[in-house]
Amino acid sequence: MKLQRNYIILFIFLSLSFCNTYSQEKGIYDTVKVYAYITPTGDTIGESWLPSVLVIKKLTAAQKNYWADWTRLRNAVYVTYPYAKAASRIINEINVQLINVKDKQLRRQIIRSREKEMKKQFTDQLTRLSVYQGRVLMKLINRETGNNCYEIIDEYKGFMTAAFWQTVAVLFGSNLKQAYDPANKDADIEKIVKDVAKMYGYPG
Repeated sequence: MKLQRNYIILFIFLSLSFCNTYSQEKGIYDTVKVYAYITPTGDTIGESWLPSVLVIKKLTAAQKNYWADWTRLRNAVYVTYPYAKAASRIINEINVQLINVKDKQLRRQIIRSREKEMKKQFTDQLTRLSVYQGRVLMKLINRETGNNCYEIIDEYKGFMTAAFWQTVAVLFGSNLKQAYDPANKDADIEKIVKDVAKMYGYPG
């Protein structure tokens, strides 16, 4: 009888110990503090943040071509954008000089003097551009000035000169009359220009 009572006491002791241990584990591990998110309707739900996961996979041929084209375009914009800004500035300066100048000969003299300055300053750099970079430059000049290259040449050098250079451009697969379409055809250029403008400190 005494032995049985000892077993009962031991069983009660072990049961109490187990309950106490279980209660402590529940308080530590099951009670988790989380951020609260309040919904527009006033409900409160738990909120937590998952760590970022970087997923890398092999690029398809189409993806490789896309990123190759993007990189080529980005590099062309980086190289040519300062020239487009310079062209815009010079054209504005010439227009200021030509205000109220009616004499054709004097107008030609002003244009030729600025043309010599431009050749001296930019000829070496521009002759190093590829045909592709030249096309991008023409797009950017249109963006910065509001006129395509054909219109600019026609305005300052005359129809014959503009027609000649248009013929040369066509032979190289380009077009002086190409327009800049930032919303559609040239949307990628516009995106890159915004970044390049920040890098060079331009207002974009």
